[in-house]
Amino acid sequence: MPAKTGKQYIERLKEANNNVYIHGERVEDVTEHSAFKNVIRSMAHLYDLQYEKQDKMLYTSPTTGNKVGMTFLQPKSIEDLIARREAITEWARTSGGMMGRSPDYLNAEVMAMGMNNSLFAEGDPRFAENARNYYEYARENDISLTHTLIHPQVNRAKMQHQQKDANVALHLVEEREDGIIVDGIRLLATQGGITDEILVFPSTVKKAGELDDPYSLAFAIPNNTPGLKYISRESFDYGKNDWDHPLSARFEEGDAIVSFENVFVPWERVFVCGNSSVCNRTFRETNAVVHMAHQVVAKNIVKTEFVLGVALQIMDAIGIDQFQHVKDKGTEIMLTLEAMRSHLYRAEHNAKLDNSGTMTPEYEALDAARNWYPRIYPRLTEIVRIIGASGLMGIPTQDDFNHDEIGPIIHRGLQGKNLEGYERVQLFRLAWDMTMSAFGSRQTHYEYYFFGDPIKMGMTYFDNYDKDVYKDYVDNFLKKSNGVRV
Repeated sequence: MPAKTGKQYIERLKEANNNVYIHGERVEDVTEHSAFKNVIRSMAHLYDLQYEKQDKMLYTSPTTGNKVGMTFLQPKSIEDLIARREAITEWARTSGGMMGRSPDYLNAEVMAMGMNNSLFAEGDPRFAENARNYYEYARENDISLTHTLIHPQVNRAKMQHQQKDANVALHLVEEREDGIIVDGIRLLATQGGITDEILVFPSTVKKAGELDDPYSLAFAIPNNTPGLKYISRESFDYGKNDWDHPLSARFEEGDAIVSFENVFVPWERVFVCGNSSVCNRTFRETNAVVHMAHQVVAKNIVKTEFVLGVALQIMDAIGIDQFQHVKDKGTEIMLTLEAMRSHLYRAEHNAKLDNSGTMTPEYEALDAARNWYPRIYPRLTEIVRIIGASGLMGIPTQDDFNHDEIGPIIHRGLQGKNLEGYERVQLFRLAWDMTMSAFGSRQTHYEYYFFGDPIKMGMTYFDNYDKDVYKDYVDNFLKKSNGVRV
């Protein structure tokens, strides 16, 4: 079938009736529940956008001839890579980059693992075929995915097999002729329960050893598989209108604990089974992390553009753009934006074909960007808070403005340099929702841990960096010093 529409996305969710819990209750219909209905509508808009901008968002499937989503594209040239990124950017612009798990993120992953599938054959030759077939299936059916990587935070000082309750984490229970049985808990599925399927992989930030082989699993199954439960955290969409909560009322993706209760996974959906070595190497050796990082950097450029736009609007709204410290803070955001654009440009224009014939961006540029952005994004939101100052505390609601008695008072009293009170408060509510609301705080925390613990990531980055060339540079410089006084 061709790429789906927003209506089809919603219909699938209704029909699937995924096993989702929130606020102590099972959700009867996620498409109508107050915690999920607004983000589902935002997701539906992404799928509709594919048809509104078909030249940019769709391409012809190489196997069926159907029009399929551009974000599934296996790029074979730099032009293809840029075309896919432009589709990613179109989706990101609808939310100002505030939807961290829009479908393109995992579309890029299944493409990379599907095309670079030979690693999976180390466990079983059919696993490589499974990965390829799953990519085809996801692309042709426009499957939306959530994913889960992390074991529960029981005792981070120990590996899973050393835990007091070694069965709490997702693990292999049984291998059968027709598939496997898995049981246990995983964290942390963003958009859990409002997508078609779940992709399970272990995090590779903390490498596993052979004793953790029972926890080393990779597979994909429908979200309504028997025994699969999504236990969602409290929703940060408080049911307010999108004037009062311009971001959280539309883009609150949610995060869920995932419970597998003796879940059956058919062999054709298994990619890794009890093999820590393959799991440890999957993201890098399939180039999945490269293509995922390409999507993330493109999304974060849009996010930085949005933050910059809000900051500049605040400066203009209250006449602070001539002050030295304000200009300097604006410059920080601008420098971040241009640095991220440079990383992306370098990654795309230094791209090379990998062994599967996939045009793959330069990893070094993307790796630097994905390590740097989690460290800098908290500063960007801090800048917005600093320049917004007390204006981010004095933000009446739309109902206040609509009140016959107090509306005119605050409309006049909260005017800005170039804006009336209503428009200025609307802008400041956007800045507040971006940085200070529960939604905004979650965004900052989310970016900080996007790819894992930034400190561990930094250690890995340091260890893998080619340091010898710079040490040799200094050695050679010193060797040329002969101690002769001039």
